Amino acid sequence: MKAYRAVTLEQVNALAARILDPAHTITGILTPSGGKSPSIGGNKGPESLLPPPSKDIALPEWAATALADLPKPEPLSQPARYTLKNGITLLVQPEHVSHTIRLYGSIRHNNDLQQPKGKEGVAGLTSDLFLFGSTSHDRLAFAAALDALASDANGGISFSLSTLSSNFDKTLSLLAENELHPAFPAQAFSVLKQQAIASQGGLLQSPGYRFQRAVTKALNQPGDPSLRETTPQTLSSISLADVQSFYKAAYRPDLTTIVVIGDITPEKAKASIEAAFGDWKATGPKPVVDLPARPLSKASKAVIDDPGRVQDTVYLAQTIASGIDNPDRYALEVGNEVLGVGFSSRLMQDLRVRTGMVYSTGSDVAWSANRGAFLISYGSDPDKTGKAHDAALHDVTAMQTAPASENELTNAKAAILRAIPMERASFGGIAGQYLSLIDLGLPLTEPDQRAQAVYSMSAKQVQDAFHHWLRPSEMAQIIRGPASK
Repeated sequence: MKAYRAVTLEQVNALAARILDPAHTITGILTPSGGKSPSIGGNKGPESLLPPPSKDIALPEWAATALADLPKPEPLSQPARYTLKNGITLLVQPEHVSHTIRLYGSIRHNNDLQQPKGKEGVAGLTSDLFLFGSTSHDRLAFAAALDALASDANGGISFSLSTLSSNFDKTLSLLAENELHPAFPAQAFSVLKQQAIASQGGLLQSPGYRFQRAVTKALNQPGDPSLRETTPQTLSSISLADVQSFYKAAYRPDLTTIVVIGDITPEKAKASIEAAFGDWKATGPKPVVDLPARPLSKASKAVIDDPGRVQDTVYLAQTIASGIDNPDRYALEVGNEVLGVGFSSRLMQDLRVRTGMVYSTGSDVAWSANRGAFLISYGSDPDKTGKAHDAALHDVTAMQTAPASENELTNAKAAILRAIPMERASFGGIAGQYLSLIDLGLPLTEPDQRAQAVYSMSAKQVQDAFHHWLRPSEMAQIIRGPASK
């Protein structure tokens, strides 16, 4: 730091004059083999594809050997874990790579279950008002106090701070002040409310919103909490008192997890968090924050017109009759890797590489505490949407009727196992993983369990899981495209 501070403008200019010599510039120009660049224009016809390989391409022995060598799972480091007297779950992971500390906090919530009927939108307004400081520091004073510490802090249903180790307690005090004593100024509430009302009407009419709404309707029965909708009318009915009531009901220490990562000991972090957040108390019973299990979805079709598009975006979706505790969750993950993750997946090869029916495609399996869903997505020209639909479902059925090949299984397992350490390659990645595990009610050792299960997974287990849980004949089809089909 001293060396940086000592640098003068004259030194920078002198160095630039000495080493930045235009006469020594090296320029590279890429041109197509035809000798000139193609013109850039709109959609003038179907995409031209090179013919696909007539047979599988064998990798060199050194590459095949490296890919087949699955990384053996090693236990991941675990944080210190505490439950404070007021119910806060505190996780502390010392990382002494620099003299900095990051804090990530999250309050378990579900707006579809916790917002009062007719007050949809109150959760968003409440969260937005944290930008306006605390009862002790207004927005400008709060920002100035953080600037003086070279720190950053943000309150809300998800809150965080970033600071130098030496300024952790002072920054933490400001964060706790904002989180526990938000200002909620009446003038700011009025402005935010009017802005939300003005924008929500347009959002409800947008093709993107209507497309996502159609997906939600396809997977849920009428009356499901996930179908609740924020409208200009519900926003208009919200008062500042509604915001304050929602804050008191939803912002609770016994639903809060705080992760502290960086240049700090667990004991010091615990003492600091207790001092800053120890007076935070919850009143009344804990609210329900997990959506209940839902009936199985059925086959359906919805088309969302989007005049601004020339191609279709298509989702094929179904519910899974289980939540995160699904006994075949890891087998479905490995199978999904084979089916629809990456360029070598079956969907990409069958729908894109070999046939050119789609521009991109993939699949995913999603979980919450009591719910699961399976999704295939692709983008195609409208005249190819139907063929791509049939081909995608054929690939799902093929996963059910025959085991994946040895190469497919090995590549899928290797991709998942090698990604697990990368998920923890940053402070944010580590904290995000911990917060997700807590939110789902899973143990912090779940990544180790996942790695071991994937490592030992068989093709038969994958096939059986796809056969048991997936229902290709009952998948809903939702299309967003230029014209009705």
